[in-house]
Amino acid sequence: MTVLTGSQIEAARLLTLRQMLKLELKGLSKSRGPTAYSTLKMMGWKGTRESVLTQLDAWRDELLNQGESK
Repeated sequence: MTVLTGSQIEAARLLTLRQMLKLELKGLSKSRGPTAYSTLKMMGWKGTRESVLTQLDAWRDELLNQGESK
């Protein structure tokens, strides 16, 4: 079993929101509650849906590159 702690929790949340945003861009969304885009906007991400996705992709790539260098 994997246990997430500290910054790993925030990273997992952002990765989940990234996937949700990709689905929203394809026209799929959940039926209740805020969209991934609005949640990301509340968290401080700025721009259009596409630009926020690009920013999240860059953040994910940076996160993965840090893991490879360890």
